[in-house]
Formats: sequence, C-alpha cells, structure tokens
Amino acid sequence: MEWEWPIQDSHESHRERAALLRSITYEIMAQEGGCSNVVKRGKALSLNISSGGMLLLMDQAPKVEQVLKVYVPTPITIAETPTLAEVRWSRMLPFGMSHSDTAHFVGIKFMF
Repeated sequence: MEWEWPIQDSHESHRERAALLRSITYEIMAQEGGCSNVVKRGKALSLNISSGGMLLLMDQAPKVEQVLKVYVPTPITIAETPTLAEVRWSRMLPFGMSHSDTAHFVGIKFMF
C-alpha cells in the first residue's frame, strides 16, 4: 500500500498545538433501523490538541462531518470533559495491516 496523501497548500490557520498522548473515550451516535439512536463507544489515542481540535489515532475511520462526543482529558486525571467534535478528515496508515486490523489518523474540530 502506498501513501496516497496529496500535499496541498492550506490557507487554514493552525493554532498552536500541544502534544497530548493519552487514551481517550469517544461516542458516535448512529441511526439504525429507523429513528432510534445507537451509541457506539470506543477508545482512541490523542496525539495533539489545540484550542480548535485534536489529532487522534483510531482503529476506525469515522465519516467526514460525523459528530463525536470525545472525553477530553484534563489536568486532573480523574476528570474528563465531554466535548462535541466534528470529524474533518481521516487517513489510513499504510503499514500492511490486514483490513480487520487498521489504524487511522483522524482530525477533529471542536464544536462551540
């Protein structure tokens, strides 16, 4: 598998980012069988954070514009702040893993 990540000039300003290597919990609301909402919970590894969003390493690739509830770690390790975030992009890591065992970089933007 090749790196299929186009290099593009970005006119978006990226706020200052800080490394944040922590396991975080997330929830995805999904509609199954009509109007019922099903919550899918999972864990991800946060890689960095800014006031505008986070970079996550996940075992799945949520759809772009999917809304997640992420539990952002705080300086007090027993407290987590639930925050809504929108998936802006995802990229699969091309490390020859099987299709059932993949990893993805996922960029999320906090919703205010």
